[in-house]
Amino acid sequence: TIYSLSHDYSSHDFCIIATDNYICQLRQLHKSRKIHAKQLVLKLGKTKTIFYQSDIEVVKMKVLVLLASFLSVVLSCTNQNFHPLSDDFINCINSLNSTWKAGRNFDEKISMSYIKRLMGVLKDSKNYRLPEAVHKVPTNIPDNFDSREQWPNCPTIKEVRDQGSCGSCWAFGAVEAMSDRICIHSKGNQNVHISAEDLVDCCFSCGAGCNGGYPSAAWDYWVHTGLVTGGNYNTKQGCKPYSIPECEHHSTGSRPTCNGTLPTPKCQHVCEKDYSVSYPKDKHFGSKSYSVYSVEQIQTEIMKNGPVEAAFTVYEDFLNYKTGVYQHVSGTELGGHAIKFIGWGVDNGTPYWLVANSWNSDWGDNGFFKILRGKDECGIEDEITAGLPKL
Repeated sequence: TIYSLSHDYSSHDFCIIATDNYICQLRQLHKSRKIHAKQLVLKLGKTKTIFYQSDIEVVKMKVLVLLASFLSVVLSCTNQNFHPLSDDFINCINSLNSTWKAGRNFDEKISMSYIKRLMGVLKDSKNYRLPEAVHKVPTNIPDNFDSREQWPNCPTIKEVRDQGSCGSCWAFGAVEAMSDRICIHSKGNQNVHISAEDLVDCCFSCGAGCNGGYPSAAWDYWVHTGLVTGGNYNTKQGCKPYSIPECEHHSTGSRPTCNGTLPTPKCQHVCEKDYSVSYPKDKHFGSKSYSVYSVEQIQTEIMKNGPVEAAFTVYEDFLNYKTGVYQHVSGTELGGHAIKFIGWGVDNGTPYWLVANSWNSDWGDNGFFKILRGKDECGIEDEITAGLPKL
């Protein structure tokens, strides 16, 4: 027998068959006569058995939630043609009552072409895979883990960098994790900032600099060519500090306004004139680079060796993330973006990855965000790269 959940969702592709499980889950999920398709997907996954109880009758059903029906829900705000940075779009996202809240991060006047340029992971990035590392997974993986707390003597883990007006996220996610791992594996004796500038400017095999690159190639470059040190813009830290200015994505703030993307700086194998170490002698190398797959393997890798780089697909709603556990609820695809995993946890029953972004500390939750764990949300668990330092 085929039943309709309610007239509100008659357009969705639901296949409903009589069966006998999960009545308690449904009662907890929704106590009125209507079932929200999005909630079913988020709570129960793509295929689960549930019950629906109305005031008149009890209908026992098995609901197969197809991908097409899920997409029809997540595009609900998009179908209203809201601008992705508008208050209307932000309010619409919040009206969906998902596991996260939206707010203003970017000035509505910033062009979407500029926003898209920030997504610097090239489309064919997944074709460039490093060898897989496989760990023996411990039986006692904790529910919560934060690298900032695990290694308090490594200050780079806590930092949020700013890629500025350059599609260099692929490089930032890499050098941030490399810096952390050098500190972790040296037991806090080496606190350095590996230079994003050196990687963006000089790794020609990594892609196209400010026009995008490959996270896996960045880690391979660290092993075979090495990278010098270099802090954020205008810091004078290390051999090659970042030369692209920080900019204010938000409508108000202390930084200058973002005014379009900039070209890739010229590769120069020299250090700042006031730096006391030569370029060749300042090089830091990795001993190996690799990929990590599956949730438990990623967790084990972080617990054992420190933060990792991850890449995922960014949709328009992500631009407006403020708090909670992000999962895609509305908006179209913008491109691939690389970031740094520093841990994981559970928020009101929702498992998440704890992540550092590279859009400065004004974005999101002081520059950090949480994203759904265990469902490969936006491909977040499908492209994890890491490596070990040569000390």
